[in-house]
Amino acid sequence: MAQHFLLSAQARTLSLRTIYQAGEDKAYETFKAIRWAATGGDPVCPRCGCVESYGIATRRKFKCVACHHQFSVTSGTIFASRKMAFVDLLAAICIFTNAVKGISSLQMARDLDCQQKTAFVLCHKLREAMAAEVEGETLDDVVEIDGAYFGGHIRPANHVDDRVDRRLAKHKTGTRRVVVALRERGGRTLPFVCLAEGEGVEIAKRVVDRLAVIHADEASHWDALHAGWQTKRINHSQAYSDGLGCTNQAESYFSRLRRMVTGQHHGVSPRYLAQYAHEAAWKEDHRRMDNGALAFRSLGLGLAHGVSRAWKGYWQRHAG
Repeated sequence: MAQHFLLSAQARTLSLRTIYQAGEDKAYETFKAIRWAATGGDPVCPRCGCVESYGIATRRKFKCVACHHQFSVTSGTIFASRKMAFVDLLAAICIFTNAVKGISSLQMARDLDCQQKTAFVLCHKLREAMAAEVEGETLDDVVEIDGAYFGGHIRPANHVDDRVDRRLAKHKTGTRRVVVALRERGGRTLPFVCLAEGEGVEIAKRVVDRLAVIHADEASHWDALHAGWQTKRINHSQAYSDGLGCTNQAESYFSRLRRMVTGQHHGVSPRYLAQYAHEAAWKEDHRRMDNGALAFRSLGLGLAHGVSRAWKGYWQRHAG
């Protein structure tokens, strides 16, 4: 009986390994098909562009016939120097993309059975690739502009006698930032992290077409918009929309971002707030797409993006 149980356990282990390997092979083929879509998944040398190469099967690498450069399907991409299996990497992309209000690195680490550090860097690499999709983008037609503040929370002291007036500047932490969002109706959302909401006027001069119509609230710092664009204002103390103007789509974006920061991450450093803001913008802009299309789109962005100078070797530069 014991021998039969041992043989059954070995058979189950062998079966699981076979299934995992089959999944790994399919994930690898998916990476090839998306990176080299123009050649039907056939490898293209990233150094010289030659389409002729031979495979080094034992290492899943290729060697270019023309320049003899060795490369893999992730060489020169955001996933360069990866150690994670392709099937796990693809699973991480699906989990990250389908989490409409974000996912913490701790949760990702549990789902993937990896270190939190690994999940943290991988998620930020995906955010960097998502942000690159709107790099250099300009907005036209009807654009909404608004700002929302994040961070800088001051925890009150336990005893009432020790508590300070948290509204005073001298008691601020210096970590409070404002995310200014410019959102084209039916188009893209461009977030920017600033120290003051009024900085959004200068940002609008760079990214909004002069023939566009801008919608803003009644905050005085938006008065300068009238000098450059046809501008419509909404007084939120009176209404959220009065038929002439509203910023509801910008507010919809901030709703997602607030729930991401508060509900999933419980706080975001101002150093990396822009990355989280871009993730929320990407997911808000593509919210009508199905899960599979979103996963393949984000994978394609990662494979089209170059090696991350901010996140490659992150933990070697930030020991502990």
